[in-house]
Amino acid sequence: MKKLLPLTLLTLAATTATAGAQSLNGLELGLTGGYAGGLSGELFVHAPNVVGPVGIKAGVAYTRPSDAINDSAPTGLGGTFGDYKKPTSQGGLGYSESGSQTVVSLDGTYSLGELSPGLDATAYAGGRYGMFRANFGDSSQSTTYTTNPFGLGAGVMVSYALTGGLSLVTDLGVDTYFRSSITTNDNKGTVITSSTGSGDYNAVSNQFVRPGTVFKARIGVKTSY
Repeated sequence: MKKLLPLTLLTLAATTATAGAQSLNGLELGLTGGYAGGLSGELFVHAPNVVGPVGIKAGVAYTRPSDAINDSAPTGLGGTFGDYKKPTSQGGLGYSESGSQTVVSLDGTYSLGELSPGLDATAYAGGRYGMFRANFGDSSQSTTYTTNPFGLGAGVMVSYALTGGLSLVTDLGVDTYFRSSITTNDNKGTVITSSTGSGDYNAVSNQFVRPGTVFKARIGVKTSY
């Protein structure tokens, strides 16, 4: 999360600076929610038509994944992570799992024009920077996994004008992320970083559930200035 603020400020600054060339005319601020590998929401700023139909969009999305740890992954001690989640009465440890996925995006956009009165579409594509995290254990013992991959994404936003500068917006797209180093922290002082070429990478990668290719569908509102 330490990297989130400077990256967000950088992308938003780039958007604002570009929009400044057009005196912020038509600048859009939007908020959408839906599904992207889990319950997900995104806040975005869009400067459309910076050069003809081409614009720029910056966003920050947060997803609570439906699964953070692979239950079938072996622990290396004769069982699986799913076995650890079983209650103690069934021979398990009663462990739980949680995770979070934060993504900063910077896209170029292209206006597809008005599809029908009040209804318009915009295509977008660009880079992604993910901050993915998973935690597994209980109050006395837990392991935290983190990774920060780069990725690419593309999609289309369809907007319907409601009133004044307010519009309903639907966002459909797909993001894909590249392999990156994974850091494992036992929260007791031992921190291990597994690079993509290390011998333990595949085993650690199998334990930690995070996005590879993600299809997303969100709906929300945007306002224009």
